[in-house]
Amino acid sequence: MSATRPLHLAVALDGPAQYDATYYVDLARIAERGTLDFVTLGDSFARPGLDALAVLSRVAPGTERIGLVPTVTTTHTEPLHVSASVATLDWVSRGRAGWMVGVSATAAEARLFGRRPAAPPGDLWREAGEVADVVARLWDGREDDAEVHDTSTDRFVDRGEPHHVDFRGSTFSVRGPSFVPRPPQGRPVTVVDGSAGPGRETAARYADVVLLRAQTPEQAAGHRADIRRRAAAHGRDPDTLRVLVSLVVDLGAGESAPEPGLAAGPPLAGGGPHFSGGPVDLAGLITRWHGEGAADGFHLAPIAPHRDLERIVNGTVALLQHRSCFRTFYPGGTLREHLGLARPAGRYAHAGGAA
Repeated sequence: MSATRPLHLAVALDGPAQYDATYYVDLARIAERGTLDFVTLGDSFARPGLDALAVLSRVAPGTERIGLVPTVTTTHTEPLHVSASVATLDWVSRGRAGWMVGVSATAAEARLFGRRPAAPPGDLWREAGEVADVVARLWDGREDDAEVHDTSTDRFVDRGEPHHVDFRGSTFSVRGPSFVPRPPQGRPVTVVDGSAGPGRETAARYADVVLLRAQTPEQAAGHRADIRRRAAAHGRDPDTLRVLVSLVVDLGAGESAPEPGLAAGPPLAGGGPHFSGGPVDLAGLITRWHGEGAADGFHLAPIAPHRDLERIVNGTVALLQHRSCFRTFYPGGTLREHLGLARPAGRYAHAGGAA
C-alpha cells in the first residue's frame, strides 16, 4: 500500500451513558474541527442509555461535515425499519450517515423481545449479512430523484415506480419497497467489525469500512490482506474497502521515550489494542502503521472522551497535518466523499424491476 494513500481517522463517542444530547453534539464538533472522517456511537440492548441512532440524528443539525455512524443491532430488529432509520439519518444529515452492524448474542437480550432464543454467533452474523444485503436493496428500491416536492404548489410527486425487493433470508423475508426515498449517498456507509470469527466474512462481503484489532503493524497488515482477499473472492474490488485499526487510547499520560526495539512511542498493552501515552506518541504510531501499509486509518476510542478527544484534535491531528499526513479540510460534503468511496448506482436503475 502506498504511503501516500489518504489517511482516515474516526473516533468513538462511547463512555458512561449521557442523557443530554448536547454532550454528544459538543464532542462531534470537536472531532469535526479536526476534520475526522466520522464519529461512532455504540449501542446494544444489553446496556442502559439512549438510542444511538436517535442521538446522532440530534447531532446532525449541530454539525456540518463529519460523518455519523451509530451501531444498529440487526438481531431482533426488522430490516425494513433498519433501512428506513439509517436512510432518514442520511437525509437529515445531508449525506453523512453510516451504520455499524451489530448483533445481540445473549439470552437476556433475547428475553427482552420474547420472539426466539439466543443464537450462536455464526448464525447471528450470517443473519446480519443478510440484513445488510436487503437493507442495501431497499435503499436502491426507489430511483434517484423519483420523488419531487414542489414547494411552489406544495405538491408531492412520485415519478417512478418503487421496486419490490422480494428478499428471503434464513430467518426473515422482506418484500418492500422502502417507504423512504433513496438516501443522498445512495447507500449510507456500512461499517462492520471484522476483527475475527464469523463477523470477518460478513465484513468482507458487505462492509464499506472494516474495523480490525491488532497488536502490531504486521498483524494488522495480515488481517487487512485477509479481508481484501475474502472481498475479492466475493467479486468485490478490494480497493473499495477501507480498513481501520480500532485502538483504545488513553492520552492522560505524558509523552514517553521510545521503548527498546520500537521506532517511536510506547508499546500497545499486552491484553488488547490499548495505547497509553501522549498525543505526539500517538501521531508517531499512526504515521508508522499507515506508512507501512498496515491500515487505511484508525478508529480511536478515547478512555476519557472530552479530555482525550481534545488532545487528539489539538495534538495528534495537528501534528499529522503539519507533517502533511492528514488533510486540513473536508474534500466533500458526504461521508462517502470523506472516505474516497464512489456513490453507488441503484441496482434497479436500468433493470426496470426487481433483480
